[in-house]
Amino acid sequence: VMVCFDWYFPESARTLALKGADVIAHPSNLVLPHCPDAMPVRARENHVFTITANRHGTEEKEGETLSFIGMSEVCGPTGSILTRAPQTEDTVEVVTFDPLAARDRDINAYNDVLADRCPDTYRSEAAAARNGAAQEGATSDSSTRAA
Repeated sequence: VMVCFDWYFPESARTLALKGADVIAHPSNLVLPHCPDAMPVRARENHVFTITANRHGTEEKEGETLSFIGMSEVCGPTGSILTRAPQTEDTVEVVTFDPLAARDRDINAYNDVLADRCPDTYRSEAAAARNGAAQEGATSDSSTRAA
């Protein structure tokens, strides 16, 4: 399961795929317009089905009006949109698919979306980024204290 804003982070879907997910359920209260375009990409880059259940309409919260984008959708492992709801109507759709189709992670005869990754490279880059952020935070903390 990816919840709401998790769609924005590619590692959310990738982690679920690495743990063996064939289908990613994505319950949401989406207000940003880009998710319906991102989820087919998340499905394709991980060879999984994605099911985004969103709402439409508006809601007042703390003096702010939130406008939900609707557009619930089901995407296939090739990034195809199997169905997409409209922005402004209640919709019930039935989509039939074989979740086992997601287990073929091959892009072609030579490439597998999960097996061909280079996680050692990512780990070293992530560690360097964390160390840089930690050093930057320490610098800004000390300069804040000095002021």
